[in-house]
Amino acid sequence: MDRFSFSRRDILTTATGLLANTLGSAAGRPKPPNIVVILADDQGWGDLSIHGNSNLSTPNIDSLARDGALFDRFYVCAVCAPTRAEFLTGRYHARGGVRGVSTGTERLNLDEKTIAQTFKPAGYATGAFGKWHNGSQFPYHPNARGFDEYYGFTSGHWGQYFDPELDHNGKLVRGKGYITDDLTNHAMEFITQHKDRPFFCYLPFNTPHSPMQVPDRFFERFAKLDPKMRARDPRQEEIPMTRAALAMSENIDWNVGRVLAKLGELKLANDTIVLYFSDNGPNSWRWNGGMKGRKGSVDEGGLRVPFLIRWPGRIRPGVRVSQIAGAIDLLPTLADLAGIPLASAKPLDGKSVKPLLMGQAKEWPDRMIFSLQNKRISVRTQQYRLDPNGQLFDMLADPGQERDVAKDNPEVAAKLRQAVAEWAKQVLPLVGPDDRPFPVGYSQTTLLPARDGVSEGGIERSAKPPNCSFFTNWTSKDDRMIWDIEVAQSGEYDADVYHTCAPGNIGSTVELSFLDGRVRRKIDEAHDPPLVGEKDDRVPRGESYVKDFRPFRLGAIPLSKGRGKLSLRAVEIAGQQVADIRYVALTLRNQASVSK
Repeated sequence: MDRFSFSRRDILTTATGLLANTLGSAAGRPKPPNIVVILADDQGWGDLSIHGNSNLSTPNIDSLARDGALFDRFYVCAVCAPTRAEFLTGRYHARGGVRGVSTGTERLNLDEKTIAQTFKPAGYATGAFGKWHNGSQFPYHPNARGFDEYYGFTSGHWGQYFDPELDHNGKLVRGKGYITDDLTNHAMEFITQHKDRPFFCYLPFNTPHSPMQVPDRFFERFAKLDPKMRARDPRQEEIPMTRAALAMSENIDWNVGRVLAKLGELKLANDTIVLYFSDNGPNSWRWNGGMKGRKGSVDEGGLRVPFLIRWPGRIRPGVRVSQIAGAIDLLPTLADLAGIPLASAKPLDGKSVKPLLMGQAKEWPDRMIFSLQNKRISVRTQQYRLDPNGQLFDMLADPGQERDVAKDNPEVAAKLRQAVAEWAKQVLPLVGPDDRPFPVGYSQTTLLPARDGVSEGGIERSAKPPNCSFFTNWTSKDDRMIWDIEVAQSGEYDADVYHTCAPGNIGSTVELSFLDGRVRRKIDEAHDPPLVGEKDDRVPRGESYVKDFRPFRLGAIPLSKGRGKLSLRAVEIAGQQVADIRYVALTLRNQASVSK
């Protein structure tokens, strides 16, 4: 069972790791390599020029393969949060409780050990800069999962990419400029700050995920592009979406170049492992090497992504790895390359591919890599893919999955169907309904976004995708916003609601309640900022637009330790609508008692 447990032992283990690292250097042992992991969001295998796409140019990402290794067949999950969980743990995402991409289903169970919690005790400075997507509130927050430094956003997508609201070590801040550039700036500052000790820098970008926003200087050359290379079925391709995705991919490439240049400037290039991959297949129909499927699919096109890695002087330039591998392999591989023992209490699903990188694999047994999305399972071996419908495809002879060869290979088909059935028995019971509450009181301030709440009555979300939405259409005293929470410690909490309220609607009295505690206050000031985002979009979005929500202090509410429903309602309504709500924030007054 997943429990809210958070310890301060990281301080001791980090100090121990630092001492061990210092003594190791003094004894003449080589300094452990730095690690830089760059993750793209919704970028397909075909969105790089090194894979043959002449619609764009990605020389900096491509250089990782020229100077290091490229994997021909590298597999992740069909959507974002599961891939991130598999990278963080080396285990299939279902084992860690990750069921989806929003409303709490994206959270990684607290008894899972992350890659940062593996590297930090070995003396590494750890930082993450970008889209986390494996839990927001402490102790799910990246600062509680082994990362000393965090800057980015914790949900699945964001509503504005220029000067956005972001999270810096648990506090809301305002970003500067285009989000991908800003995240890279912070990652480079972290690298510079820790240049004299080993560091683990995780840079999970949120592009080219929608909304499709990109600076003019990257979009200009694509604005009227007629792509020479098209989707497998050109009738499905939305050219404006392709143009934006390609421009965003070139922006990513520019930022990868900045990171590589910074490593060179600091004379760290030879001491640093840099790897690059994406979290799922492309988010639209565009050129992807003729593969079947896209994001959300467990066919090849939804799962096969770029993977490139360099370590000058250790990995030979120009290595091409033909054996299948996946996100589950990254933790054991990086630990193996860095010489860090794995001390996980849980068995890993991944394996170290160091022998493949170093040319030491005289024999490499065939293996199976399983993929799960919405209870649909496929499995990949070196030669075959079995899809959720039981169809078998020879991926060497038929990479586009055009012909079912199950009848021609009955023994192979039977073996893989049995393997899927056995694997399903293990993992499907783990991805049922999510009954985990949202934790409160594990940090000084807990933010409960609209994404994590549910509404009753006529209240609606500002858009169907929940991640960056807010609650609106609050017009009745029967309407409620509810969060299922578990309070870690009893006490007085200052309650704020991040709201907007038009001048004609001021005067409503709202109440926040939990078990026997409650607080009320009248909204007596207007705050009515405009929605933003539309003017920066290159194509129409499905996500919510955003606006500047202001905290409104309701007052102190007593919260008793335990689980219950936190409810926000109106007891008096003065205008046509009460307010729009983005967050409820709960701040424990006795800060000294909070675990850090």
